[in-house]
Amino acid sequence: MRILIVEDEVRLAEVIKKGLTEDGFAVDLAHDGEDGQYLAESEKYDLIMLDIMLPKLDGITLCKNLRSQKITTPILMLTAKTTLEDKIAGLDSGADDYLAKPFAFLELRSRIYALIRRSNNNVSSVLVIDDLALDPLKHTCIRNKKNISLTPKEFAILEFILRHQNEVVTRTMITEHVWDYNFDGMSNIVDVFVASLRKKINSNASVKLISTIHGVGYKI
Repeated sequence: MRILIVEDEVRLAEVIKKGLTEDGFAVDLAHDGEDGQYLAESEKYDLIMLDIMLPKLDGITLCKNLRSQKITTPILMLTAKTTLEDKIAGLDSGADDYLAKPFAFLELRSRIYALIRRSNNNVSSVLVIDDLALDPLKHTCIRNKKNISLTPKEFAILEFILRHQNEVVTRTMITEHVWDYNFDGMSNIVDVFVASLRKKINSNASVKLISTIHGVGYKI
């Protein structure tokens, strides 16, 4: 999934990005409120992580601005402010959850998946179709009781397609959610990764799960 981090502490933002990228997320960074608002308005994200104390435009105002424009992307507030009043202000501005600094990365990761799962109306964190089960939290992929080793990008593509079961997923949709802002959209890299992914999950299986809708995209 694709995440926007709006955080002026550059080192912290880079550490979070590194951890989430290793988990297969595509991550964009903004270090002030104005840049964060520009990216949030111009790109499609599955979740926005937003610090309250930001230069140029504070997180509370930014959150209100996004909600006033009907941007419903889940927002997780990150802040060093821990009073009840601060938490209420963040949630009242339209944020979906609140995490105080310092925090453990594992807790951050769990909060992210919970918010994305909730926004997709998924009760379970495990995504299942036929005999294939993908667990984003444990980062495992199992088919017919056998573990399948996937690269981070293959895992992210499969997770995105599974979250859109029985829908046609276009190449553009995949690039918007699996690659970051700097991705070259003219590349055929999506087809290369999907071909590799299909080979892995369909190997020795009687049911072929990912089909190509010619000229459009893919469907599972």
